[in-house]
Amino acid sequence: MLPRWFVSCSNGLQGLLKEELDSFGVKNTRETVAGVEFRDDQSAAYRVCLWSRLANRVFLPLTTFPVEDSDDLYDGCQAISWAEHFDVTATIAVDFVGTGPGIDNTQYGAQRVKDAVVDYFRARCGERPSVQIRNPDIRLNARFARGKVVLSLDFSGESLHRRGYRRINTRAPLKENLAAALLVRAGWPDQAFGALIDPMCGSGTLLIEAAMMAADIAPGLARSQHGFDHWRGHRPELWQALLSEAETRRDHGLARGLMRKLPSITGYDQDEQAVRATTANIDAAGLNDHIRVHRQTLTDLTNIGLESAHTTDANKDMRGLVICNPPYGARMGEQEQLKPLYGRLGEVLKAHFGGWRAAVFSANETLCFELGLRADKQYKLFNGALPTKLLLFDVYGSGDDQSSKASQTERHKQNNSRIEIDAQANQPALSEGAMMLVNRLRKNQRKLRGWLRSSGIECYRFYDADLPEYAVAIDCYGEAVHIQEYAPPATIDAASAERHIDEVRQAIMAVLQPSEGQQFFKLRQRQRGEQQYQRRPAGAGSGVYTVRENSALFEINLSEYLDTGLFLDHRPVRKMLGEICAGKRFLNLFCYTASATVSVALGGATESLSIDMSNTYLDWAKRNFTLNKLDVSQHRLLREDCLTWLAKGGDGTTYDVIFLDPPTFSNSRKMADVLDIQKDHESLIRQAIKLLTEDGLLVFSTNLRRFKMAEDICTDFVAKNISAETIDRDFARRANIHQCWSIRNKPKKMKLSGVGLMADSGIPKPLILYTGIDCHLCEQAKEILDQALGQDLYETISITGNEALTEDYGLRIPVVLAATGQEKSWPFTAAQIKRMMSD
Repeated sequence: MLPRWFVSCSNGLQGLLKEELDSFGVKNTRETVAGVEFRDDQSAAYRVCLWSRLANRVFLPLTTFPVEDSDDLYDGCQAISWAEHFDVTATIAVDFVGTGPGIDNTQYGAQRVKDAVVDYFRARCGERPSVQIRNPDIRLNARFARGKVVLSLDFSGESLHRRGYRRINTRAPLKENLAAALLVRAGWPDQAFGALIDPMCGSGTLLIEAAMMAADIAPGLARSQHGFDHWRGHRPELWQALLSEAETRRDHGLARGLMRKLPSITGYDQDEQAVRATTANIDAAGLNDHIRVHRQTLTDLTNIGLESAHTTDANKDMRGLVICNPPYGARMGEQEQLKPLYGRLGEVLKAHFGGWRAAVFSANETLCFELGLRADKQYKLFNGALPTKLLLFDVYGSGDDQSSKASQTERHKQNNSRIEIDAQANQPALSEGAMMLVNRLRKNQRKLRGWLRSSGIECYRFYDADLPEYAVAIDCYGEAVHIQEYAPPATIDAASAERHIDEVRQAIMAVLQPSEGQQFFKLRQRQRGEQQYQRRPAGAGSGVYTVRENSALFEINLSEYLDTGLFLDHRPVRKMLGEICAGKRFLNLFCYTASATVSVALGGATESLSIDMSNTYLDWAKRNFTLNKLDVSQHRLLREDCLTWLAKGGDGTTYDVIFLDPPTFSNSRKMADVLDIQKDHESLIRQAIKLLTEDGLLVFSTNLRRFKMAEDICTDFVAKNISAETIDRDFARRANIHQCWSIRNKPKKMKLSGVGLMADSGIPKPLILYTGIDCHLCEQAKEILDQALGQDLYETISITGNEALTEDYGLRIPVVLAATGQEKSWPFTAAQIKRMMSD
């Protein structure tokens, strides 16, 4: 079998990285939360180390094992035959990510891994490898999550963003792989671009990365050290062949540059120190003949300087790319000082770069308004931990005189107002109501920003009728914005409702700044019969996107149906199901687009069955399965009425986990009966539970906000309302968005580790402990149970409120007699329980 590899990258670059690896011919790639996995041979991993412009590191996973404490971590690492991977004379370092039981910090985790490796060698050859934090021969990476540790060899070694050409830094320089990502997003290199200009070049990273891309220079060619150099599996002849190929491609590319067959690349900066830094870094990259740098203010910037690189007059009108990373104004008071800079940048672009493409990378949305330009594309990225945006513009018009500006204005109108003449036009005066909504949206933005950044969530609810006057739900799906207008009450006249929606549009543009064609408005009202399945008016393919949630990819449609294909409020439910279904059989009833099944399959479920009566949804589910490369022989889809299927007892298979998420109401002609979830949920739950394994779990969910669980369900089964645990921060204001219940068969008879308990009172053996529902366990009772039975078992025993401790600290434990089924309470002391356990 081909080995498994993992390539890490900065947050937000996973999709681009996968496209890059696919372009290399790497096989079996799959996008994940923190990077891209693939299965391919060693040559592919070498190629990624040499050619990836976007990756951080390449890892070769060695083993995965469960960890409950630090001893498990040590034992799991000791079990590896380290001598097969490197010699005892190699220096080592360990990176550890994550914490868990017995491992409170990453430093301690790294120490335990290091101890295991060192002790392995000491036991076998009487020597131990030395630890060297900087530039070790071998670097190991341990990642602890969900009770497991993945231990990997850091195949690339030092982060791949370090190309080896940076000699001098300026303030807040861009990482090389982030600069490359900005260029890729801007469409560089492209035959349509005859030139590239960075008017605020700093240390020259964008210029150098652009030149390396245009000249086909491998970004890893100048690196002198790699993680695989001292690995015993290293194949020098294979690596050398790839290096030789890269050197040939570089020489050919640079020769084309000397023949003026590459785009001209020019950098400007008004800071003399920045110009010196850029010059030194260009020299270190060996690109002196291909990049020009000038000290010049933004005010003096024109495209006339291109004549020095392209001598013909015709080239003055060439199309090119202006790209820059202006300062963000992070410190107090800097924002006001930087407004003129951003304003001047917009003026220069419009005056001298008509017909060009422009790309501005910034973390300050307010300052970007000063450009006076309307972005046709926006990309959310991160500069370190700082959320940022790359804004892309087509610049229209040229010339500085009044008549040219007038013709510019007309052209802008003809181009759907994608660009405005000045900042005032881009920021129309907002009404008092719209301004109130803007303030609320910005408040929500601040509240959600840290959570979204740390969780990596890109699809979320941004606003949900927070202000009664603006009764809409605003959801963000990556760069697209989905707005659902709740049907206004009869007391609101049509004119007022229309004005409110117009103000919603204004506020969204002011805060979220979606690109043209990336806003989708819908009226949310109760759907009857087959209305929920019908298409809404929209252009073919309009509004269809692929979005990511954790490691899963989903197709969404923001225009053609009322629902988008992904219920955002169920995000925690999907995550929970994915975590508990590893190695289990899963049944998804009323599966919709089978997003829960995708999460479960990626979480390691052995097999699944997803049922829905809609061909539309099942076709959608198939596309989701294809996006995530799921095996349809393991994960089946079935078109059938779930009510009928359950009534006839299913398919004879039992399932470990069942997800039951029926519609609130349905009288579709395709269904045998009318479904009213409040009236019918008890029979549905009882029919579904019959398909569970003995210790299986049913997760029931409904969006009926006034839903009441049937009392008999709570009496006959172990039913727990887990709604609060399944509401994420973006739905905190509307915590009744859904109700979610975990339901199990009541364990009427439960043995403790298979050991029967014998009492002195002649009660027949074995005694079986009876488990109640939602019973309070007092601290003294817990201490006795911990002492007598161990912490691993006390949760299987519940103590009701009226079962008090005896004076001798004995414990009244409800029991069922195996022989008669009679229920009694018997007082036992901790010593008696111990003795009975040993009998």
